[in-house]
Amino acid sequence: MNDEATAMGLIVIGDEVLAGRRRDRHFEGIGGMLRERGFRLAWFRILPDDPVYLTAELRRTMGEDIPVFSCGGIGATPDDYTRSCAAAAAGVPLVRHPEAASIIEERFGEAAYPYRIRMADLPEGAELIPNPVNRMPGFSVREHHFLPGFPDMAHPMAEWVLDHHYSRQAPQQQHSVWVQGVTETDLMPLMEALERRFPEHKLFSLPRLDEPRRVELGYRGPSSEIEAPFAALMALLEDGGFAYSLGT
Repeated sequence: MNDEATAMGLIVIGDEVLAGRRRDRHFEGIGGMLRERGFRLAWFRILPDDPVYLTAELRRTMGEDIPVFSCGGIGATPDDYTRSCAAAAAGVPLVRHPEAASIIEERFGEAAYPYRIRMADLPEGAELIPNPVNRMPGFSVREHHFLPGFPDMAHPMAEWVLDHHYSRQAPQQQHSVWVQGVTETDLMPLMEALERRFPEHKLFSLPRLDEPRRVELGYRGPSSEIEAPFAALMALLEDGGFAYSLGT
């Protein structure tokens, strides 16, 4: 199996994160959920509160055919562009979602108007994601799951999406070795041979720059799938006379 089948993306939206005024907690929180369920975080991006840039990026990621979690920008303030940008990227209109409107009206009564009710304007065809904290829902469209920027809300909502829409995958394992007294350049022929033999598996290499020099080589994925490439790695190290010790 190609591990791309279990890949997911993560977007965090907000100028305050890019400016360093707020520390991101989604990479650790949602990324940890994915790993625990056997998924792989394929990429992580922090995007500005810029509607042109955001629309273009969402249009691109919607064409990648992998699930994506997006955190931030779904409120009702003027700099919350995510709902309208998601609609534009999906090529659908922004419409009043009746169930979302009902939730907001029930929660706030007359105070839902004229501003809070805007949070019910969602891409046509969007499905709601329940919010266990303050009931203001997120939404899903084109396998993109849009959540609030607040981790205390976003993380249980992401967990709900995973529990209800994505079956757990085989646990991801890591098999690695530390190759002693070498640089990555010394290992290039070996790594290229493995890439040619096992193109569907991604070999990782992590050099240590302190003394003694050493490089960690290995594979991540379901244990049953990485046994063969890892065994081939070990055989090549033995054949090449490299000194090594087992990693994690």
